[in-house]
Amino acid sequence: MEERTKLKKTLKPHWVWAIALGSSIGWGAFVQPTVWMSGGGPLGVIIGFLIGAALMMLIAVSYGFLIKSFPVSGGEFAYAFVSLGRTHAFICGWFLTLGYICIVALNASAFALMVKFIFPKVIENFHLYQIAGWDVYGMEVLIASIVLIVFGYLNVRGTGLSGRMQFVFCVIMLIGVGIITILIGGNPGTSLADIKPYFPTDTTTFAAIISIVAIAPWAYVGFDNVPQAAEEFNFSSKKAFSLIILAILFSGLLYSMMILATAMASPWQAMAESGNVWGTAVAVQEILGTFGLAVLAIALSMGIFTGLNGFVISASRLLFAMSRAKILPEVFSKIHPKYKTPYVGIIFASIIAMFAPWFGRQALLWVVDMSSIGVSIAYFYTCFTAFSIFKWSMGSDFNAAKHVVAPGKKFISVIGMLASITFIGLLLFPGSPAFLGVESRVALVAWIVLGVVFYLVKRTEFNKIPKEELNYLILGNKKINVEEK
Repeated sequence: MEERTKLKKTLKPHWVWAIALGSSIGWGAFVQPTVWMSGGGPLGVIIGFLIGAALMMLIAVSYGFLIKSFPVSGGEFAYAFVSLGRTHAFICGWFLTLGYICIVALNASAFALMVKFIFPKVIENFHLYQIAGWDVYGMEVLIASIVLIVFGYLNVRGTGLSGRMQFVFCVIMLIGVGIITILIGGNPGTSLADIKPYFPTDTTTFAAIISIVAIAPWAYVGFDNVPQAAEEFNFSSKKAFSLIILAILFSGLLYSMMILATAMASPWQAMAESGNVWGTAVAVQEILGTFGLAVLAIALSMGIFTGLNGFVISASRLLFAMSRAKILPEVFSKIHPKYKTPYVGIIFASIIAMFAPWFGRQALLWVVDMSSIGVSIAYFYTCFTAFSIFKWSMGSDFNAAKHVVAPGKKFISVIGMLASITFIGLLLFPGSPAFLGVESRVALVAWIVLGVVFYLVKRTEFNKIPKEELNYLILGNKKINVEEK
């Protein structure tokens, strides 16, 4: 049996918390408030995000247990393998890979969008073409590509550097959001009364809230970056659960603060109807002037950088884990001789993301919307694995080597599974307020077909690997009893 490649343990607890928080926030909290309020209203969005945070915390119970039990790269890929075997591990890993790389690409294009808003004359040069109503400029593509190259390089240099940067970026982002909310809330020209009406008048309160709850997997995706980096923890994996809960809590508060600040700054209905590319920036600039816009731009930049950094880490670790298990080509599990990072996966994720700006932002949003399905599938696999390990009591099927008596956690894992199925249903069920557009559904079908083709090509080779060897390659333990379904 060949020696299993391992990653260096360099990540500190506060860096891991920053990876989870920064990845969860990203660009959406600063760019999307007016879009969200048009469908849910200020109060509907806040309630929806807080319900989403609560559901994510329930799902996080399963994550915390499994990170502690299996502190290996691959996260959900490894968990699906534990409970359902190699085929389901591939399915889970395939969907997650797409989701992670898409979010890397979207964050890079969001940075170019911010520059376009602040310095339109800089970006609107070298017009290339138009896709789905979106003008693609050469400068926009160049800026997004430069950002990806920089963060790819920094990640190749090691998780010590990228983890330290992530924490600094998160602190700056938190300070920026705090300044904006306090200054707008304390401005004599604003008040909480300005956020009325609390909900849209053209839909029911329930529909308004549920449309936001449905995007919770996308809004909070990032806390699940923690298990991807578990193999690199330089601390006890038992701390992972509390770090994830803190990250989700801070994420929910940050989303809510940005909604409140935007709604108080300007009538939200007028903003939603104006069609501004960055309505939040317009609202903040009206109240706080150039200073407020500068603070918002810095906070947004930090949100984008933390998202880029966190998902480059996760995408490369997932590729590394799948390669180590011989699902993907061996090159992805190569370690940099000096920095001890999975550099091929980092470079690959960065290069693939560089293609995205060429297709225009609208086309990219279709793919990202579809990737929410992949994230929800990963959540389901994680909760199902925890459910299969937890037992109500020491019944006849109890095996101390593979089961844990924890009726409370078993019940929570059931709730987590139901929440994951609900998210999937809201996105795929016709008539749902969060039903995916036709373009996103086409992209989803295309990715599924591509995955089926890839699996059929690799199936014979993958299935020939002895069970004991695959246990060792994925989990680092030959003796763990894995279910093959």
